[in-house]
Amino acid sequence: MDFELPGELTRVLADLDAFIDAEIRPLQAQDDNERFFDHRREWARTDFEAGGTPRHEWEELLGEMVRRADRAGWLRYGLPKEVGGSGGSNLDMAVIREHLAHKGLGLHNDLQNESSVVGNFPFAHMLLGFGSPEQLDELMEPMLTKQRQIGFGLTEPDHGSDATWMETTGVRDGDDWILNGVKRFNSGMHSATDDVIFARTSGEDGDARGITAFIVPVEAPGFSVDFHWWTLNMPTDHAEVTLRDVRVPHSAILGDEGGGLAVAQTFVHENRIRQAASGVGAAQYCIDRSVAYARERKTFGQPLATRQAIQWPLVELQTEAELVRGLVRKTAWELDRVPHMQISDKVSMCNYRANRLVCDAADRAMQVHGGLGYSRHTPFEHIYRHHRRYRITEGAEEVQIRKVAAYLFGFAGPRKVRKGD
Repeated sequence: MDFELPGELTRVLADLDAFIDAEIRPLQAQDDNERFFDHRREWARTDFEAGGTPRHEWEELLGEMVRRADRAGWLRYGLPKEVGGSGGSNLDMAVIREHLAHKGLGLHNDLQNESSVVGNFPFAHMLLGFGSPEQLDELMEPMLTKQRQIGFGLTEPDHGSDATWMETTGVRDGDDWILNGVKRFNSGMHSATDDVIFARTSGEDGDARGITAFIVPVEAPGFSVDFHWWTLNMPTDHAEVTLRDVRVPHSAILGDEGGGLAVAQTFVHENRIRQAASGVGAAQYCIDRSVAYARERKTFGQPLATRQAIQWPLVELQTEAELVRGLVRKTAWELDRVPHMQISDKVSMCNYRANRLVCDAADRAMQVHGGLGYSRHTPFEHIYRHHRRYRITEGAEEVQIRKVAAYLFGFAGPRKVRKGD
């Protein structure tokens, strides 16, 4: 077995680093853009008077980074060539996401609004997998260039991971559908032009079939962005959305009528493995910074690095990072070779263990750095606050563990035990 990264991928990482050094670091350094990344970051990014949403200046900086990355051919690296990408594999993207997160905070890969020089485009994969030719023509290129932005409306006030029990409804009315309901933590709505709304159109509560995905213009009559939820990591883009007799044409359906959960699964699978890779990279950054500081910092006449109380927790984290890194890369490699649902349990393993790892590593880095670690002058509190959300969003870790158990015990997946077996 060969565990070395492919030579072409290592060359990609070197070229990517050269681009960041030439184009992105100078952009971050100019015009006091460092305020978005140093101890002022949360305040510089957040428009507290506008509901806690991102400041215009912050999003303009992200937009310039995106334009530079797109011109250089990096932004769409993980997308197929037919939409301007390089056809980067799941393994490529996992390694790249880890590599970028390992660099620490910066304009190259801040993850605020999933911002990165190598873009993460779950909506693009949704459109490629389920969109009609008309939807692809209308949305794909404008979405990639941020002329159109698409929100994701799955969670509801009374339903999160139990999506098959959602209360938002879609009722057929001639050639149109009438949508009613409320969505919570609807992502991207501070700047969205359209929203993917999931609604029950047939079947009973608890049925996987009967939920349909609709692409809804935010300007549609009856569509209301009520307010944004303030979160542990600010600024926020998570809105409360109400739909009151919102009328959309039948052509607004994304994918098959009644097959909306397959669309949602595509979104979360694309995100979960890449979030896991980012978690490993950010965790390794915290570990490395802590080791370096422990070697420099002296207490009672000796470096902190000589204390077992400092060594042992970092050894545990380093061991966990090595284990999770191997699992993430193997799972990403498998995702390039087999249908996603065959190894959905492996994706869940990666996701929940990597999310825990980075939170533990950031917390330990705060402890090793002492008072400085608790301050906003070091990046660890920001890393913790950012990655802590992934233990809840797009499937809480309890749901991920439940998925693994279902595959393990034959309640779901390729080894599902059928009645009579």
